[in-house]
Amino acid sequence: MIPLRVGMLQWQVRPSAGLEGFRARLEQEVTEAADHGAKLLLMPEYAPLEMTAGATPDIHAELRMAIDLAPAAVEAAREVAWRHRVWLVPGTLPFREGGRIVNRAPVIAPTGHVAYQDKHVMTRFEAEEWGVQAGAPPAVFETPWGRIGVAICFDAEFPALARAQVEAGAWLVLVPSCTDTLHGFNRVRLAAAARAMENQCFVCVAPTVGDAPWCGTLDRNRGYAAAFGPVDRGFPEDGELAGGALDAAQWVFADLDPARLEAVRHDGAVRNHLSWPPAPPPCPVIPLG
Repeated sequence: MIPLRVGMLQWQVRPSAGLEGFRARLEQEVTEAADHGAKLLLMPEYAPLEMTAGATPDIHAELRMAIDLAPAAVEAAREVAWRHRVWLVPGTLPFREGGRIVNRAPVIAPTGHVAYQDKHVMTRFEAEEWGVQAGAPPAVFETPWGRIGVAICFDAEFPALARAQVEAGAWLVLVPSCTDTLHGFNRVRLAAAARAMENQCFVCVAPTVGDAPWCGTLDRNRGYAAAFGPVDRGFPEDGELAGGALDAAQWVFADLDPARLEAVRHDGAVRNHLSWPPAPPPCPVIPLG
């Protein structure tokens, strides 16, 4: 396996300029990241909803607009990825799957081929306000650097989901996120760091940032992009390999070498990856009185 430069975008939400505005901005952002040598680019959860930001005060109408625009947004991202010869995860979009709505992340190859990862566990807003439901279970994607996984925001907070991807060969898990408080951001950040530690893998997070009072859905956005690795010899003592400035619009880049993971998995101070316990038996209740 060969080293990989990953770009993680802190996407500042702007007033809607529609599909063409999204296409133009995507071209600008990807050009900048490609100029910095990044080969795999991660954008935040729901970043493409900027297409509808402020177009209507009704969050349900905004959802319907986003669903209608989703195929065209993926096509725009596909064209940009092909033109710049990069792998691109352009955030997530709501899709209608039969009679259900799912939150879906496109994974786009430089050839123009597109695959998808669905979100598996919904936040309260998604489930209670938008009626978004669990989509397909975790998958892994073949790339020139080996297998990678995608865990959309809240999904990163559940160890079994990332573990399934790691056991299927993923050495890198991408986490597109969208959180409106520092509580939410820190849940995702701490979960990403924990997934990297316990699986001795890399985890990269990219959030939406900034206030957007004109947008009913993406009105407040907190966080910074970061890359995490094992908390062991040869890595930073806190596991954070790269991090951006809180709530700032910027790209954050990290150079990731899967060979370093192999070394620490076999000769680290601990072997979290190899020592992962089997499913525990039922927990007994022990009386004390």
